[in-house]
Amino acid sequence: MYGVCVCVCVCVSLTAEEQQQMAVSQITPTLFLGGADAPLNAALMSQKGITLIVNATLSHACPAYPGVECVRVPVSDLPSARLGDHFDRVAERIHGNRAGSTLVHCAAGMSRSPALIMAYLMRFRGVTLRQAHHWVQDRRPAVRLNAGFWEQLLLYERRLYGKNTVRVEEEPPHKQPPRTPRSSMVQSSRLTAVPRSPLMSQSPLMSRSQLLTSENRRQSKSSHITV
Repeated sequence: MYGVCVCVCVCVSLTAEEQQQMAVSQITPTLFLGGADAPLNAALMSQKGITLIVNATLSHACPAYPGVECVRVPVSDLPSARLGDHFDRVAERIHGNRAGSTLVHCAAGMSRSPALIMAYLMRFRGVTLRQAHHWVQDRRPAVRLNAGFWEQLLLYERRLYGKNTVRVEEEPPHKQPPRTPRSSMVQSSRLTAVPRSPLMSQSPLMSRSQLLTSENRRQSKSSHITV
């Protein structure tokens, strides 16, 4: 009589978004964007030559690595959070890090950290908000800034360049979706490109309500702009 041993292998597949959140995205040769797991990977930090970590979370601690400095940006991922107060400070620290590479991270690398990087790109790389958004999204397609961070970036762009390349427009009342208790305090509006050329003027208006992710619907209002 023979016994039979059966081995069952369980493969857990991650969604594309989950894989994106776990990885780091290279924005420039010395600037990386990631989620909260990224700085915990010592081998990755060494491989990328990270000497500065910008931690844009409330609850995640900065790991201690020899020769690595950590800058805290204790801001929540809510539209009301004053992330813009940190734009200049973080941009200057990134720009001044000549000793190695910089990792900017938040919880998932989707809202706070990309907003900080977009501010840096506008300040020190001479690009508009529209260009900064394309730059970051091309390298990390899962970015989803909340509506409040977009508004703060618009103010920052106007301060730097005296004009905006994207704008927020109030949505007509008849097009606003039914309000729920969680969203009743948030005005509905839409984001669009400011026409500067025939090609840009073809960009359609898009409602913020059309651009919400399911996760951010449960937590706060969020928008993704296509310009």
